[in-house]
Amino acid sequence: MTTNYGFGTTLPMDFEHAIDVVTEALKQEGFGVLTDIDVQSTLKQKLDEDMPPYRILGACNPPLAHQALAAEPSIGLLLPCNVVVRQDDDGTVHVEFMDPTAVLDLVDNPTVHALARQVRQRLDRVRAAVAT
Repeated sequence: MTTNYGFGTTLPMDFEHAIDVVTEALKQEGFGVLTDIDVQSTLKQKLDEDMPPYRILGACNPPLAHQALAAEPSIGLLLPCNVVVRQDDDGTVHVEFMDPTAVLDLVDNPTVHALARQVRQRLDRVRAAVAT
């Protein structure tokens, strides 16, 4: 999966295991999960709609976030990096990452662009780690 705003891969595991594996791989690259939005549960509760498992993890690398905030105080509008773990109706599990270079290119600041490249490299390593 690659779009103008994200990239990802299919995972050879069940959904709950994928959440654990992705969270651990993020941790290995210095990211913590600040938010965990259970879209499946929310849509069931609010709209009585059924859908396959779908979670949005708000990943943050504190040192890099601090540098970005110091360079561009309003950058918090574009943070944290969203990581989606979702399951298709057929049971296939995907992990998808917001592309920080695409999102942070909205900011006219070379320091932020350099940080976005660093974050992208780390997220690429997370993708590679979970796909094996």
